[in-house]
Amino acid sequence: MEIDNIYNMDCLEGMKQIPDGSVDLVVTSPPYDNMRTYNNDVDKTWGEQVWKPIIKELYRVIKYGGVVVWNVNDATIDGSETGTSFRQALFFMECGFNLHDTMIWEKTCNGCLGSNNCYLQNFEYMFVFSNGKPAKFNAIEDRRNVVKAGKEGIVNSALKDGKGTDRKIVRKEFGKRTNIWRINQQQNSDHPAPFPIELARDHIVSWSNEGDTVLDPFIGSGTTAIACIKENRHFIGFELSKEYFDKAQKRIKAEQAQLKLF
Repeated sequence: MEIDNIYNMDCLEGMKQIPDGSVDLVVTSPPYDNMRTYNNDVDKTWGEQVWKPIIKELYRVIKYGGVVVWNVNDATIDGSETGTSFRQALFFMECGFNLHDTMIWEKTCNGCLGSNNCYLQNFEYMFVFSNGKPAKFNAIEDRRNVVKAGKEGIVNSALKDGKGTDRKIVRKEFGKRTNIWRINQQQNSDHPAPFPIELARDHIVSWSNEGDTVLDPFIGSGTTAIACIKENRHFIGFELSKEYFDKAQKRIKAEQAQLKLF
């Protein structure tokens, strides 16, 4: 299995060809509760009998200290949300992962879903799982601080015995962002549920370093791979649909060709 390539095959079969503990980061958005409409109805094969073996394989291929970002949502059936996303999260933990963070992707400028009997639905979960403590975290600092930049402040480092030391800090204009990310879901003709490149890129920057290997078992139209190319990471991807695989290949080759121009 070569890096910087994607493969038109079932991700479970593909991951079996990846050596143990060789992937630094996984950024992916699986088919949810059959909420997406793909060609050839490939999403109808999605269910517990599929995602459980996939999660087990992810635990095998991820490095110790590696991270899996799992972007999911739930369908509403007969007036009740399925809760599948939570069942998946608990199974990740059963397999040995830590639930490092439960993040929220708040969609903007995209319209909302929901019935007349509940508030409009406009977010998705981004579960961040880790194999042990994350080895890498590069915090994105784009949240404007309330305190004026340049102003001195005092921070107390409290110890278990109640004692601590004061230290001076200089307030920065921007601080670490929260775990709720407001990103527009841009619609395009390449895929029925496009994964925003900003979202993929920000996770890649956050949880990996340049030269690391990123896996997307559901590569779709290739967004994770494009983000990896832009941020100097290696990638591996799998896509079951031949139509979307071909579109992803086209996008990836165009991005790689663009990179060679500079």
